[in-house]
Amino acid sequence: MHIHILGICGTFMGGLAALAREAGHRVTGCDAGVYPPMSDQLRALGIELIEGYGVDQVALQPDLFVIGNVVSRGNPLMEAILDAGLPYTSGPQWLSEHVLQGRHVLAVAGTHGKTTTTSMLAWILEAAGLQPGFLVGGVPQNFGVSARLGAVRTPSAAGPSQGASAPSGGSDVPAGPSVGAPFVIEADEYDTAFFDKRSKFVHYRPRTAVLNNLEFDHADIFADLAAIETQFHHLVRTVPASGRLVVNAREEALERVLARGCWSDVARFGIRGDVPGLRARGEPHAFDVLKAGVLVGRVEWALLGEHNQMNALAAIAAAEHVGVAPQVACEALARFDNVKRRMETKGEVRGITVYDDFAHHPTAIRTTVDGLRRKVGPDARILAVFEPRSNTMKLGTMKALLPWSLEDADLAFCHSGGLGWDAHEALVEMGERAAVADTIDAIVAKVVKVAKPGDHILCMSNGGFGGIHAKLLAALG
Repeated sequence: MHIHILGICGTFMGGLAALAREAGHRVTGCDAGVYPPMSDQLRALGIELIEGYGVDQVALQPDLFVIGNVVSRGNPLMEAILDAGLPYTSGPQWLSEHVLQGRHVLAVAGTHGKTTTTSMLAWILEAAGLQPGFLVGGVPQNFGVSARLGAVRTPSAAGPSQGASAPSGGSDVPAGPSVGAPFVIEADEYDTAFFDKRSKFVHYRPRTAVLNNLEFDHADIFADLAAIETQFHHLVRTVPASGRLVVNAREEALERVLARGCWSDVARFGIRGDVPGLRARGEPHAFDVLKAGVLVGRVEWALLGEHNQMNALAAIAAAEHVGVAPQVACEALARFDNVKRRMETKGEVRGITVYDDFAHHPTAIRTTVDGLRRKVGPDARILAVFEPRSNTMKLGTMKALLPWSLEDADLAFCHSGGLGWDAHEALVEMGERAAVADTIDAIVAKVVKVAKPGDHILCMSNGGFGGIHAKLLAALG
């Protein structure tokens, strides 16, 4: 079929476009400001991109319009589609109906770590010979693409796809239909589309669902944490009895979700003591993995922070549900290259290192700073440069948590441009350790003025941050 995607340059919709193209469909799409890196990736696949949402795109006469959640009522093209009575659907629903049917879906949900954990899980299954499909909200460096279909086999075939070796620990492979290799998907709790306010992840019907963590976020669409817990409860309802929930044992919010109803096997990770489940013993960069107190593997890698240690446990537990033994999973993680924009070193000038990270929620900022602190030691200075850019942060919902999130940084610099709240006031308890500026150039000037050899400058934003990394490196030079 010919599908035309509205909002094609977002990470999810761009990945969906790549999957549709790989499956043999004709794909076109539009966005307001067709931008890289997704635009480059899509053009390389032969996908025609159109700038803006002009009503003339109706003349393309696709079989179906696929609508991204960036599109709302009042969008001129969407209004033309509605007026003409043309067929349309949401991205998650199209994915469910045209890609995920008959696959063993492994969905990774949670407030933090979805992209990283999804990438880890896809890589573990790849290393085990399962040739998985995946859709990730980023680019896993082990694969170099954000999405792929994976191997497809006939419904009568048993075991791994043709050419793949059997996974270790086959006794844990669940019953259930399968016409293709497993499919790993980043399961977002954000709403599906302007006409479907359910979370995206309820469309995916996973047999394995990772509930990695749960905090309040997306203040633009959820009133409180309880509202998000309800969406996670809806996800739990879609997992079959033969399926499995992989649950962070340290999260009270997730326990409340399970208390509302659970019909599947539950495997917990991050447990304390020798009770059933997975736990880590050791530092985040080198740790043993124990299952019910028994050593089942060891992970030694370059990733930092306890949050990545927990992400690893989640991925190991989920992979076990499709027959990959923990030892095999641990060996695969030793060769895992993290997703871009996760503590990515952008350069070093005069002994000063500049990093880029996607952290934007206060908890993510705190764990990211903690991970870097563990790496550089107690004496090196960390200069945290951050942009409250997400809808939740722009609303000021979590501004009171910022001093706590930056506690382990020596100095903090906040870009306050576009905020509807007073960043100076929010950071006042940090005293002279915090500085605020409303332009990127002003932030760069403040950082460069105080930076000295041996410092580590950690830039955190869920956007491009105005190219601050290159500007910092140039100014420091």
